[in-house]
Amino acid sequence: MDLQIRYKSSTFDVMERLNMKTMITAVTLFVFAAILFVTPHNAQATFWYAIAVAGLMVTFWLFEVVPIYITALFPFVFAIPLGVLDSVQLTSAYGHKYIYLFFGGFVLSLALEKWEVHKQIAEGIIRLVGTSKSRIILGFLLSTGVLSMWISNTATALMMLPMALAVLSKVRSDKKSKFPVFLLLAVAYGASVGGMATLVGSPPNILMAGTLQDQHQIEITFLDWMQVGMPLSFVIMILVFLFFSLFLGKERKEKIEDVREEKTPWTSNQIRVLSLFLAIVLLWSFRVPLMTYTPIKYSDEGVAVFGAILLFFLPSSTKKVKLLDWSDTRRLPWGILILFGGGMALAKMLEVNGVIQQLSSVFENYASAPLAILLGVLVLIAIFGTEIMSNMALVSVFVPVVASFAVDSGFDILQLCMPITLAASCAFMLPVGTPPNAIVFSSGKLKISDMAKAGFVLNLVSVVIVVVFSLLFLS
Repeated sequence: MDLQIRYKSSTFDVMERLNMKTMITAVTLFVFAAILFVTPHNAQATFWYAIAVAGLMVTFWLFEVVPIYITALFPFVFAIPLGVLDSVQLTSAYGHKYIYLFFGGFVLSLALEKWEVHKQIAEGIIRLVGTSKSRIILGFLLSTGVLSMWISNTATALMMLPMALAVLSKVRSDKKSKFPVFLLLAVAYGASVGGMATLVGSPPNILMAGTLQDQHQIEITFLDWMQVGMPLSFVIMILVFLFFSLFLGKERKEKIEDVREEKTPWTSNQIRVLSLFLAIVLLWSFRVPLMTYTPIKYSDEGVAVFGAILLFFLPSSTKKVKLLDWSDTRRLPWGILILFGGGMALAKMLEVNGVIQQLSSVFENYASAPLAILLGVLVLIAIFGTEIMSNMALVSVFVPVVASFAVDSGFDILQLCMPITLAASCAFMLPVGTPPNAIVFSSGKLKISDMAKAGFVLNLVSVVIVVVFSLLFLS
């Protein structure tokens, strides 16, 4: 009898979720169609069409109406017929250079997994920080954050994800446990927050510095950035850890069972893969000085693809077998490449059709408002705006507009523009918000709702922290 009741209850829950998803789908499609048919065919039509497509995609992503990778293909269906993108803009989004950085990084990550390098490193981290769940999360959060200060956020997340998955493979399956979700989110959030610390930590940082130097002759040194970015980065990382630790509850003191305490010897294949990976990391890390002081010119994505290609040439200890074979790529998360392309296409739609500019004009009503309120509005727009668009796109459009506004209104340019750029690294809610979010989501062990619940709270906390730091350190 009890089994029958549980079966009926489970069936009811499934039906309820299906009905809710059906209702959301119907409402979203109705609103989408209404905007298309009601909007007059004039010069402003594409503005509303872009909003309609964006609303459709974001809603479908949030509620997973269809697989998120399918939603990421919507621009192929709607962009050109509605005139919100031309064919060059559309294909450029899905062929963006960061997609090749993803691809190369994913292939390198496959090699780490194939030869179990990630397990060696993961066990080393556990031996260092201890085996309680809260300390493991702290270890991963800080390790990812510190690495991300100096190398690409994307590369850091790619490197740390296999290690986190190796740790999770040692945890007994428990649907009620929050540890797997928080550990994976620690990798995603650590990579993004760590990138805030230095001028080279995240591409938007360099973009903002270059924009202000070109347009307003304001030079930002490495030390200038670190004085604000470094303490802010560590404060947010600590708050993220405290948030995870609080909601772990009694789990925080539980230890991971079956973790080897003794060191296992490294195999020759592991050393070969790790050596190549470290060489790629060094090329990523020192790309700017190498290009400045030598005739060598290269890009992050070029290095990633080069490293991926070498894996198919370099022999393993068994000479007839290479470190990677093409059959290994069957485990490559190809869908995430489509997801990133869809996010880039969405950002381009919003940019070229004036939606971003319109959003950024909201703060013009606050020209006479106190600085704290103005910063709060700007940072709020930046953090939640970058959830649905590239942080590069947001900074490239938002920063020049805000800088111009600052000049006209008598505000300090740096005090308004730097918080926006820092906030652009605080997208914690959606897989498309940042590359690290997307990478961690590709593990298949997270739901969008998991990321959205934790991310919404941390987004709000980040608004307060960024504003306070801006008032204290940029005055």
